[in-house]
Amino acid sequence: MFSRKSLLIPSPDQALPGRDTAIPVPDVHYVNGNCMGSPFPGGMQQALFGLGCFWGAERCFWQLEGVYVTAVGYAAGNTPNPGYEEVCSGQTGHNEVVSIVYDPKIISYETLLKIFWEAHNPTQGMQQGNDRGTQYRSGIYTYNDKQMKMAKQSLLDYQLGLNQSGYGAITTEIKAAPTFYYAESYHQQYLAKNPNGYCGLGGTGVACPTSSEAVNS
Repeated sequence: MFSRKSLLIPSPDQALPGRDTAIPVPDVHYVNGNCMGSPFPGGMQQALFGLGCFWGAERCFWQLEGVYVTAVGYAAGNTPNPGYEEVCSGQTGHNEVVSIVYDPKIISYETLLKIFWEAHNPTQGMQQGNDRGTQYRSGIYTYNDKQMKMAKQSLLDYQLGLNQSGYGAITTEIKAAPTFYYAESYHQQYLAKNPNGYCGLGGTGVACPTSSEAVNS
């Protein structure tokens, strides 16, 4: 069980010290064989989401046409280069996130947002289902002003649908993308390596409208 304190993000002076050295990760993606790190092919863009346990979250995106590579890691905390056990302690403030590198000519950021909203319950605060802790909070971390604008609008649009279905207020944090720290190798593409592994994701069953649908509703 997580203590009440673990549901509060620690301040920088309270967080674990971390380390100067990054955690090593595989060179290539286990599923598609593409390069896990930069530089990425020209024209690619990035997205960063937190939607609960990152094992299932990553699987939601690596199977999409137009997604070049995915990786799981930690972001939006105060500890440099944290490890998994440190993040789970609630003493780093990090969220479990999935990093997505995608080709905008094939798949849009709007489509990624739609999948993000529908794949989890964004009204639960510091948890997803039975997974409870700061690392399970819902988050959208944007790389430019356009992504920020689209993320904020999609929250408003999805809240309308949730209201109609009896859900409460969305607790998703939306902020400029912080430093992304890769998680340990065994977490990368975990559910491809362990098909029967744990996946705690569960959506609300409420569809997220596209921008055109929202305007015409």
